[in-house]
Amino acid sequence: FKADDGSDFSGWEEKTLGELCAPLTYGMNAAATKFDGENRYIRITDIDDETHALLPNDIVSPSGELDDKYLVKKGDILLARTGASTGKSFLYHPKDGKLFYAGFLIKAHVLSSSDDYFIYSQTLTDRYWKWVKTASMRSGQPGINANEYASYSFAVPSLPEQRKIADFLSAVDAVIAAQQAEVDAWEQRKKGVMQKLFSQEVRFKADDGSDFPDWEDKTLGELFHISAGGDIDKNNCAAKQSKDYPYPVYANALVNNGTYGYANYYKIDGDTFTVTGRGDVGHAVARHCMYVPIVRLLVCQPNMDDDVDFFAEQINYTRVFIESTGVPQLTAPQLSKIKVRRPTLPEQRKIADCLASMDEVIQKSKGELAKWRELKKGLLQQMFV
Repeated sequence: FKADDGSDFSGWEEKTLGELCAPLTYGMNAAATKFDGENRYIRITDIDDETHALLPNDIVSPSGELDDKYLVKKGDILLARTGASTGKSFLYHPKDGKLFYAGFLIKAHVLSSSDDYFIYSQTLTDRYWKWVKTASMRSGQPGINANEYASYSFAVPSLPEQRKIADFLSAVDAVIAAQQAEVDAWEQRKKGVMQKLFSQEVRFKADDGSDFPDWEDKTLGELFHISAGGDIDKNNCAAKQSKDYPYPVYANALVNNGTYGYANYYKIDGDTFTVTGRGDVGHAVARHCMYVPIVRLLVCQPNMDDDVDFFAEQINYTRVFIESTGVPQLTAPQLSKIKVRRPTLPEQRKIADCLASMDEVIQKSKGELAKWRELKKGLLQQMFV
């Protein structure tokens, strides 16, 4: 960036976080209690991993007497100091309301001689995360204390250049936020359409303008052969690349070289849909020739002429959760007993096509969002080498 008069800014200086901030402090050790409508308690888990913004759910207040020294104010950056989230950061904005920060967070208040957004942006770079990985390596649980955070150093320009950089990155953030809002809006629209279609509040007509027949009450077991696991085809599954794999990646699913090992996956040809039996239980996806993890998914193959996309969407609409021994788990026999509504095949296809068209818009919006996020990531790396 150039100065307002077109001249070059002065060179950047290496400084520590401790030099740029007031002494770093630890949060309050209080239990979470029901939200009182004013005083919010911010914990590590309340910070979104992707956006670093406050999550809108599970809002709580701190219990006991409240001390204003634990209030989060303009210019404050919160840093996670322990556990798997060590290094995660959060920049306070007045729109976040009245926040008290918890004990597993460290507060760094940026002095007026620096721009708080510019300093916060340093915590989003690859360089910072490499430092976090090194600094947090200790016996037992990972962690970084206040003194260690204060020692983190990086190059800093003059305040006017900091502000120009911060304004530019904030403008990119605004585009990202608008794109995220578009994605959220389309997902909400789809939920509304699903509610109207699967409740039969809205019905399609046949191609000749006549009404379709009433829907039948069935169980999934009557309509589909449901199985978990299967024979392993080593030739087809030995090296299925993750970018080609059509299902979300679970922990420990990937082999070290980034491919899928045949020990965890097998191939199914033909139209099916799968339902997660563990973890994100009840999530259904239609498949047309796929690779599936043996222990994670229940595979539903139609016994008659039915549209698998329609039934996958219907299962997602109902989202059945079954508790088994305290852990969310869904077995093939349990899934077989789930009740569904079965229209005729032509109506199934009209509903599936309608929802698929909305999915195309949602995926396009998500693609644009991913591009903007990748652009910001690239800008951070180029600016803060």
